[in-house]
Amino acid sequence: MKIVDLRVMRGPNYWSVKHPKIIVLKLALDELSNTLTSDVPNFYNRLQKMFPGMISHRSSEGVEGGFFKTVEGGTTFGHVVQHIALELQTLAGMDSGYGRCYPTREENELYVVFSYQEERAGEYAAYAAVRIANALVSGEKYRLWDDLERLHEIREDEYFGPSTYSIVSEAVSRGIPYIRLDKHSLIQLGYGKHQKRIQATLTCRTACFAVEIAGDKNATKDLLKDAGIPVPKGTTVYSPEELRRAITWLGFPVVTKPLDGHHGKGATINITNLNDARKGFTEAQKYSSGVIVEQYITGYDFRLLVINGKFVAAAKRTPAMVVGDGISTIKQLIDRENKDPRRGIGHEKVLTKIKIDSHTKALLKQMGLTTQSVVTEGQEVYLKSTANISTGGTATDVTDLVDPYNILMAERIAGIIGLDICGIDIMATDIAIPLNEGRGAVLEVNAAPGFRMHISPTYGLPRNVAEPVLDMLFPHGQPARIPIIAVTGTNGKTTTTRLIAHMVKHKGYQVGYTTTDGIYIQDKLLEKGDTTGAYSAEFVLKDPTVNFAVLECARGGLLRSGLGFQQCDIGIVTNVSADHLGLRDIHTLEELAQVKAVIPKSVSPDGYAILNADDDLVYAMAEDLQCKVALFSMDEENPRILKHIAKGGLAAVFENGYISIFKNSYKLRVDRVADVPLTFGGKARFNIENILAATLAGYISHFDIEDIKTSLRTFIPSPAKTPGRMNLFKFPKFEVLVDYAHNVGGLKAVGDFIRSHDTGHKVGIIAGVGDRRTEDFYDLGFVAAQVFDEIIVRLDSDLRGKTAEEITGPILQGIEDADPTKKVTLIPEEMRAIAYALEHAQPNSFIAIFTEDISESVKMVEHFKIIQDRNVLVE
Repeated sequence: MKIVDLRVMRGPNYWSVKHPKIIVLKLALDELSNTLTSDVPNFYNRLQKMFPGMISHRSSEGVEGGFFKTVEGGTTFGHVVQHIALELQTLAGMDSGYGRCYPTREENELYVVFSYQEERAGEYAAYAAVRIANALVSGEKYRLWDDLERLHEIREDEYFGPSTYSIVSEAVSRGIPYIRLDKHSLIQLGYGKHQKRIQATLTCRTACFAVEIAGDKNATKDLLKDAGIPVPKGTTVYSPEELRRAITWLGFPVVTKPLDGHHGKGATINITNLNDARKGFTEAQKYSSGVIVEQYITGYDFRLLVINGKFVAAAKRTPAMVVGDGISTIKQLIDRENKDPRRGIGHEKVLTKIKIDSHTKALLKQMGLTTQSVVTEGQEVYLKSTANISTGGTATDVTDLVDPYNILMAERIAGIIGLDICGIDIMATDIAIPLNEGRGAVLEVNAAPGFRMHISPTYGLPRNVAEPVLDMLFPHGQPARIPIIAVTGTNGKTTTTRLIAHMVKHKGYQVGYTTTDGIYIQDKLLEKGDTTGAYSAEFVLKDPTVNFAVLECARGGLLRSGLGFQQCDIGIVTNVSADHLGLRDIHTLEELAQVKAVIPKSVSPDGYAILNADDDLVYAMAEDLQCKVALFSMDEENPRILKHIAKGGLAAVFENGYISIFKNSYKLRVDRVADVPLTFGGKARFNIENILAATLAGYISHFDIEDIKTSLRTFIPSPAKTPGRMNLFKFPKFEVLVDYAHNVGGLKAVGDFIRSHDTGHKVGIIAGVGDRRTEDFYDLGFVAAQVFDEIIVRLDSDLRGKTAEEITGPILQGIEDADPTKKVTLIPEEMRAIAYALEHAQPNSFIAIFTEDISESVKMVEHFKIIQDRNVLVE
């Protein structure tokens, strides 16, 4: 077996709307194409031995052990690859449970689809699963641990830490979307103008000066001391001599720690002699030139958490430790402790495995022990000097035990330092006793406190400390989303998108929109190109100035990586016709319709899918949608429209020369079609469909009818407003149309417009796009021969893997079959073809340029028009 193609879906997609994060593998089974798992001797036993945890995979059987039953009975090896990929991720701490297999048109190929939590881990799991399945088939030995170790590394590098994950999960539960802004923990919550950002437990509300103060332990201690907060006596030293003088003043025991350290790194506690003090000083200087030396306060380590000025949780932290049994060595006790299913690598589980490092060995040495020592039963052996969860420590929730004095003190400290999220480390014998009475002290203030000890304590009640974070960032009633209108279809997407964006701007919104010619923020082109995929959508949704998004969504992006958002408020499908068939295994119109249907399926339950009732495939998308549906039609008597409005539905129709909205039994006339510039006096009928869809979008968005009407009348088609979409140039003696139409449907639509035009000789400059089928080229030529009196065939600059003859041959054949007498000229270079047509233009002729390079084509036509206009003036 081998992987033919691998795609990473990052949003709702053709394969699954419910499971947006999936890997799509195209797997060539080769010699295993006609072989089932039951045909390979001992395959079932080898698989079960390597992955005993797969007993939990229910598969189609729907019961525990179901997958093993299907393997034993006989299933495809694509099915096996799917389950191995899922199990590998689960074993590495990334539980992923969704998977499917689908046939392709090739007999020996399968699509294998499975979910992932971390993108790189999903990709790695795909390749590893194929390697493992091949090894199991052949009976070869395989080092599974190497793959698991690599997946663990990927998880630690890229997966959310527990604090970030808790906040993101709380946001998702509230319907607040998020975007990951880097490979680590910088996260955007919400969209556009309403967005807020977090990085672990730092937020966009965290004051930088407060972070600096908390990072300067001396400054923190001075502020707290002046405010009457109990703190340990201490000082900062920079040399061994200063260290010696400080200890003479303080006396033993003492603590040394870096001036600007964090997570307990470089800290040494309970130092009782000068030699150990020098070692602690050296260790601390690995992280900071300044070293704090202070009194060692005895007691237990407590962490108090304050969010938005309010105390929310407290935990008692215990350093990593083992308890002797009088039989086992310390190493054996540690190994036994690490077998606790709650312990994992890094942040993958509630607790972290205990590592035996140099620090652990040094602590044991101070106690006269080694890892091979056997300690008496019940004796506690501490393995770390700090109680951090990340080094193997444990946490016990004590929120309900904290004395009111200590709660007030914690809230005061957060306010004194100025932190919105504040972790306060306290040493005390009992947190239920006021700190000033129990001889405890505040040791440290943390600007980015970890949440793991609170959300997943080892003992006690878990606390949803992410909830107050979200309450702070998004107070009740404050929006997190911006309206999103998504537009798809075969033809008319860009015009509809631009018209809606114009309408939205007219209402005073700061609109961001994407099209096949670029990304626009408030009508400024920021990125040029075909920007209709997930990256472009996120570009708009990440912009902090945007409060309304209109996003064109093309099939390419949907098949390549899915949508760049989880839900939209309005989803529009203009039509479905033959285009790009044969690419990425989409061969039929029905399959293409399934791709386009991702948009209406992604509409929120409160939103609307706007569908073309004149298109059978688009109308059929209304079935099983979870959102509301609005229809549009060029025929007010369309039975589908009549049935829809009879049930109280919403529709827009072209009736009696008007754009009208049907709502219940009422008809709201918006404007006369002939007065809308985009229709060219009503001759561009295909643009009427686009206007109907846009009008519905405006009406659903609560725009007034008069505002919609004004928007329609002020949207003037031009190279600046609608580049490459019906750009009409009137020369002194002929007319030129520049249009991006690149498929048969688009050519037919423009052909209808040309026929309605009072013109003489009709010239068309056409080209076939290289990644289309032979029959598409033929149909293009055949239709062109029916529309034009003269045809100029050109080529795109990128033939997309085909030869010139493979493209022009079928086109010329189509023209020949439609009209053998048709005048045809072959000019491969686009600009030369345009120049030829303009130079040979006949009086009262009409030249239609179907262009690849919109901007250059428009420049050439405008330049030629200037010359023509000057010549007329001279005459």
